[in-house]
Amino acid sequence: MKRSLAAVTALMLALTGCSSGGDADESGPISLSLAGWSLATTPEFQKLADGFKAAHPDIAVELKEYDAKNYDTQMIADLAAGKAPDIYVQKNLKNFYTYQDGKQLLDVSDVAAKLGSEVGGLSGYQVDGKTWAIPYRADSWVLYYNKALFDKAGVKHPDGSWTWAEYAATAKELTTKLKAAGDKALGTYQHNWQSTVQGPALAQTAGASLDSGNFAFLKPYYETALDLQTAGAQVGLGDVTTNSLTYQAQFGKQSAGMMIMGSWYIATLLSQQEKGDADTFEWGIAPMPQLTKDTTGTSAVPVTFGDPTGLGVNPKISERKIQAAKDFLAYAAGPDAAKALAGIGSTPADTAAAADTIFALKGVPTDELSKFTFTKHDTKPENPVSKHTAPLQNILNDLHTAVLSGSKPIDAAITEAQDRAKNEVLK
Repeated sequence: MKRSLAAVTALMLALTGCSSGGDADESGPISLSLAGWSLATTPEFQKLADGFKAAHPDIAVELKEYDAKNYDTQMIADLAAGKAPDIYVQKNLKNFYTYQDGKQLLDVSDVAAKLGSEVGGLSGYQVDGKTWAIPYRADSWVLYYNKALFDKAGVKHPDGSWTWAEYAATAKELTTKLKAAGDKALGTYQHNWQSTVQGPALAQTAGASLDSGNFAFLKPYYETALDLQTAGAQVGLGDVTTNSLTYQAQFGKQSAGMMIMGSWYIATLLSQQEKGDADTFEWGIAPMPQLTKDTTGTSAVPVTFGDPTGLGVNPKISERKIQAAKDFLAYAAGPDAAKALAGIGSTPADTAAAADTIFALKGVPTDELSKFTFTKHDTKPENPVSKHTAPLQNILNDLHTAVLSGSKPIDAAITEAQDRAKNEVLK
C-alpha cells in the first residue's frame, strides 16, 4: 500500500534524533540558512535575503535550493537527517499540520503578536493558541490571458463576467480562430496540478469540504476539463506529463491564449520577459471563472482560492541564532519586505501598499479589470488546516490523474476516492 506523505513524515521524524541548523563555529558572525526553490526563476527568496541583509548587515543569509515539485519530500528528508536549513518555507497549507504535529517548527507566537492586522493568512498557522509559521506571501488564483492572441483571433477579451461554461466556450472559439489565422496556440492551458481543477471546485461549491469525504462537488469541474481536452482547446494531461511541459513556457512562449494560475506568476512572467526567456506581448488578468453568475462582474466579489506561503524556524536551530531567525520572519512579513516583494510582482502577506507598487512596474497591465482582479476577491484556502488534509489530498491527486488521463470515468474515480477516504483516512 502506498504510504501518504504524512505517514512517511511521522515515521521519519520519529526515528531521527539528529539535530540540524547548528553553527560549525559557535562564535563570530551569525549566518542563517534559508530554503527556496527554482531560484533562477523565483526571485523572491534572494529579494528577502538581500533586504534583510541590508537592515541587518551583521547577519548573513545563505540560500539552499530545493526542487519545486518535490520540495516537501526533500525537506522532510533533510529534517530527518539533520540537514534542514534554519528557516524553511511552508509552501502551502497542505503539509503544515504534518510539520507542526511532528514538532518540526519553533513556536513563533512572539513574532506574530507584533504583526499588524493587514498581514493576511496568519490564522492558517495557528494551532492550540500558538503560531508556528509566519506568512510572507498571500496569493490568489486568477485567469491570465494573452491580449495579442485574443486580438489576432478577433475574440472579445475577458470582462469578469464568465462562468466556467463561458470560459470553456471562449477557449474553444479562440483555438478555432487562431488555427484559421495560422497560429498553433491553443485556447487555454491547464497545468497537471490537481489544484487547477480541485482548488476552484472546493472554493466555489457551497458546503464542499474535504473532511466530509464527499467529493461529488468535483464532477462539474472535471467535466469542463475533459471537454476542453477532447475539443483540443487545451493540452491533455498525458502530453503535459510526457513532454514535461511547464506552465511558464506554455503561456510565456504564447502556446496558449489563457491560463489559470496563482498571482505569484506575475513576478515570474515579468522576470522571464525581461530576460528574454518569455516572449514580449501584452497580457492581462481576469477573475477566475465562477460556478454561478452570482459572483461575476465587477460589482460582485469573485470567489477564488489560494494558500498563504509562510516561513517557519527549524526547532533544532542553534540557540544563538533563534532571535536572528525570528527577526528574519518579522522582516519578511513586514512593510519593507512587502514593498520589495511587490516590486518584483509578488503578492505579499502585507497587502496595504502592494497594489500601487505592483501596477507601477514596467510590463504589468494597468487596465481596470486587471486592477480589480488583483484587489477584489474572496480567497478560500486550498488546503484547510486539518490532520486529514495531506492524506486526503494525496487520494484526490490519484483521482485527478485517473480522470484526466482517461483511465477512469469521473463517477467511478469519485466513488473510489470516497471509499479510500473513508477506509484509509476518516476511519
